[in-house]
Amino acid sequence: MAKKTVEPDKPKETEKAAADTPAEAPAEPTPDAPAEPAADAAVPDVVDDDEARRVYGEKAAAPPADAGQPSRHARPQRGASPRGRRRVVIDAQAGRRPGQRRERGAPRQEQRREPEVPTGPVKVPSGITVKDLAEKLGVSPAKIITLMMSAGEMVQITQSLSDEAVELIGGELEREITISHAADEEAEEVTFEDSDDVLKDRPPVVTIMGHVDHGKTTLLDAIRQSAVVDTEAGGITQHIGAYQVDVPDGRKVTFLDTPGHEAFTAMRARGAKATDVAVLVVAADDGVMPQTVEAIDHAKAAHVPIVVAVNKIDRPDANPERVRSELANHGLQPEEWGGDTIFEDVSAKAKQNLDGLLKSILLQADVLELKANPDAEASGVIIESRLDVGRGPVATMLVQRGTLRVGEAIVAGDAWGKVKALNDHNGKRVREAGPGVPVEILGFDRPPPAGEVARVVENERVARQTAQQRAQRVRAEQLAKRTASVSLEDLFSQMQEGGIQELALIIKADVQGSVEAAVDEIAKIRHDEVSVRVIHSGVGGIVASDIMLAAASSAIVVGFNVRPNAEAKVLAEREGVDIRTYRVIYKLTEDIQQALLGMLAPEQVEEVLGEAEVRQIFRASRIGTIAGCMVTQGVIQRNAQVRVVRDGTIVHDGRIDTLKRFQDDAREVAQGFECGLTLENFNDLKEGDVLEVYAVKEVARTA
Repeated sequence: MAKKTVEPDKPKETEKAAADTPAEAPAEPTPDAPAEPAADAAVPDVVDDDEARRVYGEKAAAPPADAGQPSRHARPQRGASPRGRRRVVIDAQAGRRPGQRRERGAPRQEQRREPEVPTGPVKVPSGITVKDLAEKLGVSPAKIITLMMSAGEMVQITQSLSDEAVELIGGELEREITISHAADEEAEEVTFEDSDDVLKDRPPVVTIMGHVDHGKTTLLDAIRQSAVVDTEAGGITQHIGAYQVDVPDGRKVTFLDTPGHEAFTAMRARGAKATDVAVLVVAADDGVMPQTVEAIDHAKAAHVPIVVAVNKIDRPDANPERVRSELANHGLQPEEWGGDTIFEDVSAKAKQNLDGLLKSILLQADVLELKANPDAEASGVIIESRLDVGRGPVATMLVQRGTLRVGEAIVAGDAWGKVKALNDHNGKRVREAGPGVPVEILGFDRPPPAGEVARVVENERVARQTAQQRAQRVRAEQLAKRTASVSLEDLFSQMQEGGIQELALIIKADVQGSVEAAVDEIAKIRHDEVSVRVIHSGVGGIVASDIMLAAASSAIVVGFNVRPNAEAKVLAEREGVDIRTYRVIYKLTEDIQQALLGMLAPEQVEEVLGEAEVRQIFRASRIGTIAGCMVTQGVIQRNAQVRVVRDGTIVHDGRIDTLKRFQDDAREVAQGFECGLTLENFNDLKEGDVLEVYAVKEVARTA
């Protein structure tokens, strides 16, 4: 009985295509090639269908099956049953009319978007390059170069622009530009939420503030029984000193002594920010002075309670009541007058009522309930930094939270390092320092900027990366400030000829606080025709790199309590760089102001007579310290002026007392001979010190 075969229903497209194409005879199966399925044999080579042309284009062809290859299953069409399948290949050359939808698998056409041009205010870092500024403003670098050329200055695309140039470009393009400086970028304030069970009492930090020569350092000396004031130039404090004192009840108090000279505003502000209680020292015979008012403003801005110490009450003309009346006009109302400010009448010289002052300080500290977490990672503020002889960069840090230990990685501004050693205020070596303790740190790669926040980080790599990022910002600002070397003598003549519009200075000092003070004082100098600008500042002696920078930038090198080394002297003579050294800061500003006005008075010039190196030290009970020296240059004369230089830093400036050659007194000793000498009122000589002997002569200036 024959079986009845039921074919599946074919889709309409297949039926129509089969009707238009003549049927082919089925091929007989052979042993080599398997038979094709009957359904695939009926698939035509060309599909002539309106629906297929609409979907796939003008031509749609089925690929012929190769001989001996089994045909693959065709992809089912829309509406086709699973068994009646066919395969359709798209002709790549088939045209596509506009408005047709995208073919399957074809790449999407990317829509070109015009870059958005920045508009509105722009904030840029100081020292930005031409290329980076163009990107910030959304203009081409050629536009900025053209604007600078029209202003009379040729710049390159990678050149750093000064702040004045950036403001000029902003004005020409009618864009508001805000310039940020690395020094103005304050560290992000981090709020530490420590639980009460980990907080412990810490010593209060007290800052001694007031006008110059009102007895601040003498008062502190009386409290801690030392004599620091003798080491300051002219008896005036020019550095911040950090000390810790044991009070009678067994507690500790940390004192910061800030300078009172008007040039050290930044140092007083820094001391006020790092303190808990401010002690305002006012002389009973002098009253309220300008720096007294400034100290009050700094303390109020830092929201620090003030304790007033009316000093010098042992003077015959002392009038403490007048001091109270004057301070009341500035918002400090005494408690005995119904106010809330504690007043204590003291005498630093006679050591009167010092215990009462300490009790008042501790009373204010108890009200504040000062606590800190000693188990956290250490953080604090850099009070002062300097280059020390034989030890390298030394920084004084006030630990505010955590405990600083030897061996930890630390970063402060653009300086970083590993803590190699810690010394307390007496120079004693310690292993760690807790909250409220001032400590000297050895291990920084350079003196960190004073006032910077120092913190302990995970390792030295993180510290180095953080410091390098800050150093790059500072370096870019310095490059933008470079300009040509002039001298103060010919400054006025060059101004008259129109050959100079700017006086560039390089400032070097013994400590960071003196650098800040000198820079601030110079910034106050104003002249209609010439601007005064500091292109570089640093801590340490004047070296060859400073001279090279001055020669390239036409700058004057200014040293404050430092001297140039031998290499720097020779290089300065060859390059024609003017080097000026000062001991008192206001002499620097006076010379610059007089030079700008063309009123330089006859100058007292130092003529170097000779140099000697200390080879050996002898100590005699009746004479003091005797220095056995070798004269390395010129001659050494008895009673001549001499300065003691250690590693480029002046440690003493005085006069030669005695000079001997063997057992005989000598008036002078020439180069290449040995001698023994003593200095007036100075016995702290060490082997390796350089004695620079000089004479002071007056020379009339030609300009």
